Amino acid sequence: MKPLRLIAAMMMGLAVSACATPDTASRNAPLETPERVAPIALDVQSVTVTVPETLEVSEKNRYYPGGDIVWRGDAPGNRHAQVRAMVQAAMERGTADMTLGLPVAVEVEITRFHALTEKARYTVGGVHDIEFILTLKDPVTGAIIAAPREIKADLKAFGGTQAIQAEQRGQTQKVRITGHLAQVIAAELNEPGSFKSADLGIMGLINQL
Repeated sequence: MKPLRLIAAMMMGLAVSACATPDTASRNAPLETPERVAPIALDVQSVTVTVPETLEVSEKNRYYPGGDIVWRGDAPGNRHAQVRAMVQAAMERGTADMTLGLPVAVEVEITRFHALTEKARYTVGGVHDIEFILTLKDPVTGAIIAAPREIKADLKAFGGTQAIQAEQRGQTQKVRITGHLAQVIAAELNEPGSFKSADLGIMGLINQL
């Protein structure tokens, strides 16, 4: 690794906390959650999003269904592929202006994607509960530049009349989530540890069940 890249990588790893170990395809990789550190300019040369087939899809129309993936913003179909396409579009949007600085390849692995069921969306609303693992690699060698870390990207989900009015304005679940994730990835790449999920109250706690 060139000295400039080594220095940048060391800066990105400053002030990290203890690691966690999720039960995913990357379960053997150390995960780190950094405190906020000084911004580092990045040149994002590629973005790869994966949604492991091991993630369980729930099509149950309940307020709080189980499973790892809950998505009803597209017609019935391959939910893994639908989520991957949506997140890919979001990550590409969020990194589109990152063309100067340390060259990196961005890898995102979805570990949880809970949007709302029909029942919840048209009544109480809730939380879009989205989690992913972010890894930065050298685009040439594939070497890890910044250790994998978990990002929790929750977003308040509209319900009832608010959801209907939002859809009438074109603010569908897909539009809102895509825009939100674009902002999350931009924040986390510009200044690691800077994005914090809002306190979503009791609904946020229940949605973790």
